[in-house]
Amino acid sequence: MNLRKLPTREFDPLILLTALGLVAYGAALIYSGSLANYGSPSQALSHPVSRQIAFGVIGVLIMLVASRFDYRVLAPLSLSMYVLSLAMLIYVLVAGESEYGSSRWITVAGTQIQPAEIAKVTTVILLAKFLADNEDNIKSARVFATSLAIAAVPAVLVLVEPDLGSSLVFAVLWFAIVVIAGARSLHVGAVLVAAATLAPLAIWQLAHGYQLERFKVWIDPESDPTGAGFNIIQAETSIGSGGFWGKGFTHGTQTQLDYLRTQTTDYVFSVGAEELGFVGAMVLFALFIILLFRCVRVAGRADDAFGRLIAVGVAAFIVFQVFVTIGGNIRLMPVTGVPLPLVSQGGSSLITILAALGILQSILGHRRRRGRA
Repeated sequence: MNLRKLPTREFDPLILLTALGLVAYGAALIYSGSLANYGSPSQALSHPVSRQIAFGVIGVLIMLVASRFDYRVLAPLSLSMYVLSLAMLIYVLVAGESEYGSSRWITVAGTQIQPAEIAKVTTVILLAKFLADNEDNIKSARVFATSLAIAAVPAVLVLVEPDLGSSLVFAVLWFAIVVIAGARSLHVGAVLVAAATLAPLAIWQLAHGYQLERFKVWIDPESDPTGAGFNIIQAETSIGSGGFWGKGFTHGTQTQLDYLRTQTTDYVFSVGAEELGFVGAMVLFALFIILLFRCVRVAGRADDAFGRLIAVGVAAFIVFQVFVTIGGNIRLMPVTGVPLPLVSQGGSSLITILAALGILQSILGHRRRRGRA
């Protein structure tokens, strides 16, 4: 047997290493951000850092396993996975756990699961399957409308929770996928115009009180400096006081004095900017940029529309969540509760994104090698 003729599975080590770097970066920030309330992680899984590391290990294992399976097996399973994720979203509305005015979680074996995170990936897979199957009819209004409905159903269910940030993620991943799939510019433009016209009214009518309050204090946090505007003011103070090098790991005054609330989730970037400074923020940006370009590389190297569109969808929702989360921390936009991918505390987001990256590795590793036995 001539070993040189045996096909090898392509694997992108930069995707794995960048993901590990982001998980480690996030674990460090979670450790620092939780010191005021938890102290050092002396008790196994009861500490946020221990739990995050455990979820990270599970996620990396799933990523490696997913990279070995042919991603094409997901195509016939896509509808079932999508329907199951919708059922989980409906269950959240009926019997989910509430926190900060929103019902987003269900508890399984003592662990909170956020179905919206799972639904993002299943929606990407179903959209990719549907548009790949209808590649020859991508310009038709029927195909376009059906693709819109696939993304709109989970988006509406998530909005009702209410979780405006995650509902926007579905809109962005749909937009990226249909544009790359080749939808008519007229159809896409019509949806954008309708969204721009109706979205403000819809949000105003559907948004719950705490969401409207978030918008108001985003415009003028000083209107309620000790209440709803407190987090925004403290985040700006944290980021601004970090300077170029930062105050030092675990030495951020706003973080360690517990002025930053939800500092391991919504405001994890502020923790890093205060303690690691501009340099630390640039390292974080560099890791995300590398990851984004490697995802785009997968899309470019995929040899079928199904794989290409999955890669586009995953890249779209990752980069959008980075933009929204960091934008909320620097007051570029209201804080929406969307996690910073691979960095913010949260098992559902961490595991599902690592699993999605495993699918991208599979797209690379299972490309058809033409001319080889």
